[in-house]
Amino acid sequence: MDRFFELEIPYLVIMLFFMAVILFVTTRSFMPKGAFKKGMLGVFTIFAIMIGLHFYVTTARMQGVKNIFNEGKVIICENKMRRTISQSVLISKKFGWRIEGDYFKNPNFERDFHMARCVDYAPIAAKEKSKEH
Repeated sequence: MDRFFELEIPYLVIMLFFMAVILFVTTRSFMPKGAFKKGMLGVFTIFAIMIGLHFYVTTARMQGVKNIFNEGKVIICENKMRRTISQSVLISKKFGWRIEGDYFKNPNFERDFHMARCVDYAPIAAKEKSKEH
């Protein structure tokens, strides 16, 4: 459950904001009877499905990244701290990285990376020019 709150707390806060707006609007005198119940149930259902789906997709990707890392392959993680062209970091066991919980850590690097911000690394290679040209 800790992982759920760690990954989804921003979306839960957004959901609570929308629920508060629905609460305020549907309890006004100009709203028809039943608007509160329909509005709250509708918004809660939509957000619950979206948050649940996001959690499932994120944790599945995290498990895939963990498996790729444990196989000794390279993954790429987003570095939000450094806002330059090279804001991504390549992570692999051969570069000295290790896993602690849901984080990649390296004693030679200034910060840790959460697995939720990482994906498989597939370098792009230039294609050879055709001789028919």
